Amino acid sequence: MAFNLDDDAAYHRWRDEKLSTRPEDLSDLVIEVGDIAALTEVEAEALRAQVRRSNMALYVETAPQPDRDDKQAVAAMGQRFGLRSLDRNALADDDGITPLAVASDGARARYIPYTERPIAWHTDGYYNPPATRVRSLILHCTRPAAQGGENKLMDPDLLYIKLRDRDPDLIHALWQPQAMTIPGNDDEGMTRPAMTGPVFFTEDGRLTMRYTARTRSIEWHADAVAAAQAIRDILETGGADIFTGRLQAGWGLICNNVLHTRERFADDPARPRLLYRARYHDRIQGS
Repeated sequence: MAFNLDDDAAYHRWRDEKLSTRPEDLSDLVIEVGDIAALTEVEAEALRAQVRRSNMALYVETAPQPDRDDKQAVAAMGQRFGLRSLDRNALADDDGITPLAVASDGARARYIPYTERPIAWHTDGYYNPPATRVRSLILHCTRPAAQGGENKLMDPDLLYIKLRDRDPDLIHALWQPQAMTIPGNDDEGMTRPAMTGPVFFTEDGRLTMRYTARTRSIEWHADAVAAAQAIRDILETGGADIFTGRLQAGWGLICNNVLHTRERFADDPARPRLLYRARYHDRIQGS
């Protein structure tokens, strides 16, 4: 098995195939589609193929229906890829899809995604228990910010390769079930228990990652401290496998919960930033 530290031959076969198909530029992730609410089979397969290569694809709509409900379009796209089990977290709307916009009051205003502040490297739902793990994500832009709001993206498979090639002991530490603990939250209806688990693990033979670069209220096991620092070094140094882009209206990301960030932004009060986020417990079908 490729992710067994005692099987170098299987790992190198997987590694060589992964590196041979990795994107060289942000544009390599882009797939043009007409309307995400009514993808053709050719468009859907192009997106699936890109997600198989990189765990993610960026789509650019060229002919969305006028006056379309973007939320419904996101839901339709998810269903097209077998995504039906929405992560109905406490800050999502009743339909399970979350509008990402600046909130001046209420529960959302206390959390960074609903402010102009930057968000550090993470995978979504890193605090979720295994039963409600976030395995895929659609992020659709209806209105970009007036300034800023760029995202950085990285395929977790490529981070795994960088760490294992540097020192397999780093992977061993991050694979341990006690590697990273996210403390519980008792904030006005957002109650959840502490969540301890590995950073890297497999599901159905596929590599999976849960991670946050937050430093406050994150507890790393003593054996994983050096590995956590190695992750930060790689992500902060940048490099060819980290891509930066800014979603425009009608653009979006569909992914198997890749590593990502968001830069600080500034709104135009007349046209404030609005993105829709759908998190799923399913993996993208066919990827």
